[in-house]
Amino acid sequence: VQLVESGGGLVQAGGSLRLSCAASGSTFSINTMAWYRQAPGKQRELVARITSGGGSTNYADSVKGRFTISRDNAKNTMYLQMNSLKPEDTAVYYCNAESGLWSYWGQGTQVTVSS
Repeated sequence: VQLVESGGGLVQAGGSLRLSCAASGSTFSINTMAWYRQAPGKQRELVARITSGGGSTNYADSVKGRFTISRDNAKNTMYLQMNSLKPEDTAVYYCNAESGLWSYWGQGTQVTVSS
C-alpha cells in the first residue's frame, strides 16, 4: 500500500484547508485509516481516525468540532476537512492506513497556520 498526501499549505488563523490521502496498491486490504500530525519538537499525535466503512470516527479533543475526517473507498481516498484553523494546528500531517498486521504511512504534508 502506498499513501500520498496533498492539500497542505499556508493559511491564516480562522481559515480552512482540505487534506487528501490517495491510496494505491493493495487497497482492498485497508481497514482503519487515520490522520496524524507532528509539530516541531513534539511527538506524533493522532488527529482523527475512520473505520473501513466510514461508519465510525473519532477525533482528538483539540480538533473536535473543527475537523472532519471522511473517506471515499471508490476513489481510495481519505480526506481531512480542517476549519477554524489555529496556529497550534501547525504541523506535518501524515496519512496512516492499517492492513492486517501492517501499518502504512505517507510522506506527510506541511500545514502552517499564521496568526
